[in-house]
Amino acid sequence: MGKVFTIYLILFGCTLSAQGTDHSIYGFKVENIQGETFDLASLKGKKVMIVNTASECGLTPQYEQLQELYEKYRLDNFVILGFPANNFAGQEPGSNEQIEVFCKANYGVSFPMMAKISVKGNDIHPLYSFLTQKNKNGYQDSQVEWNFQKYLIDEEGHLAKVVPPRTLPTDLEIIKWIEQ
Repeated sequence: MGKVFTIYLILFGCTLSAQGTDHSIYGFKVENIQGETFDLASLKGKKVMIVNTASECGLTPQYEQLQELYEKYRLDNFVILGFPANNFAGQEPGSNEQIEVFCKANYGVSFPMMAKISVKGNDIHPLYSFLTQKNKNGYQDSQVEWNFQKYLIDEEGHLAKVVPPRTLPTDLEIIKWIEQ
């Protein structure tokens, strides 16, 4: 029986690992807003906030608080990853280039922005599939409710908390989590 299990692990281990069954984000590589590969394994040891963003949303001013949070804690092993998505009322219609210019010109965004993706539906990005399914993330099932939903990832790459879109990035609950 042990040999069969060992063979099974050898045959299927890579597939399981690539799908994130270790319940960490470190198996994912994404594309940044400039079209380059961004390996989430490079974030080992850091707390991470993953947030889906949009340029034409009532919550778009949260970019200001996201940038403020990033500037305050980026040297303390904290990073924010912005993922533009057009899943809610067409509020992110721009190209990656347009989004990047908008974010820098209007909010001085310097935290890493990724290429536009889908955060729900049939074309959901694999990272968001991981973030929203307990059987993949080991924490909880969730749905992305709207633009600016936040996923807090601990230093081991595990999902630690899901924060609703209307909760500001500078909310005391988030600050306490970063500082603990």
